[in-house]
Amino acid sequence: MQVLVARIGKPHGIRGEVTVELFTDAPEERFSRGEVLHIDGFTHGTVAATVAPAGALTVASARWNKKILVVRFEEITTRNHAEDLRNTLLMFEVPEDVNSEEEGFYEHQLLELPVFLLEDVPDGEIPNDNPAVGEPLGTVIGLQTMPVQDLLLVKLSPAYGGQEIMVPFVDEIVPEVVPAEGDEPGFVLLSPPEGLIELSTPLKGK
Repeated sequence: MQVLVARIGKPHGIRGEVTVELFTDAPEERFSRGEVLHIDGFTHGTVAATVAPAGALTVASARWNKKILVVRFEEITTRNHAEDLRNTLLMFEVPEDVNSEEEGFYEHQLLELPVFLLEDVPDGEIPNDNPAVGEPLGTVIGLQTMPVQDLLLVKLSPAYGGQEIMVPFVDEIVPEVVPAEGDEPGFVLLSPPEGLIELSTPLKGK
């Protein structure tokens, strides 16, 4: 199974280094020297194929520049090559014998999941199967992987103000995540401390 781990960003310098937008909670492992990442949607005859004919990139080195990961791939040797692969999505092949729980959650598992406040969900009830829970707080629109702490990006529903918020992705604040599986819908539960999230409470219930 392949999972999304990063998107190539801007070139960094003139020797082919690139910045990457991370979608993995294990960047040190995924971008360790010698790791091979596959180009999503790779086809021959494209610009990407001229830089990486095998459809994959091999990590030569990686380093943090403040909060941004800068990576050098063996196949990318010039700034022009780096620009050619800008916005390319990189996938990692997860061995079949790897426990998915050990890998944590990937962004594609979280996108579009409805988000509910834990206080609004009766104990032991599944939000999507419980009409008493009502409308969700919002929807997951992204996962920002950071060196110290990951952030869950949530688009609040219009009833709560409609803005985008960032929530620390830790057990104390995000106590439960159930990814969608087949026809079974998933959900996310939030239990934010007071003051962490500013909600437009006057709009609730509309």
